Amino acid sequence: MKESTIGVGEFGSKCLGLLDQVAKGNSLVITKHGRPIAKILPVSVTAKSLRGSWKGIVKINGDIVKFSEAGAWGVAEESVRRVADRHLGIVKK
Repeated sequence: MKESTIGVGEFGSKCLGLLDQVAKGNSLVITKHGRPIAKILPVSVTAKSLRGSWKGIVKINGDIVKFSEAGAWGVAEESVRRVADRHLGIVKK
């Protein structure tokens, strides 16, 4: 990986081309009045499995296959059906 240093003014005028170089694996230090103010590094892309990524963060309560909204909110099933029917415009006779 090659590291280049460039002034902020020059970076502004050559930004897109410099970012293409970073995308190829090079790093870039941007300076202002000779002092480094930023370092741009290429992103290391590694495919990470989603399996287990929520472990310890999310807790599952109950059955995730057969979920009853009424039961989750402490509402009678019939009330949920009435509200859903009204929302969908279903009129029961």
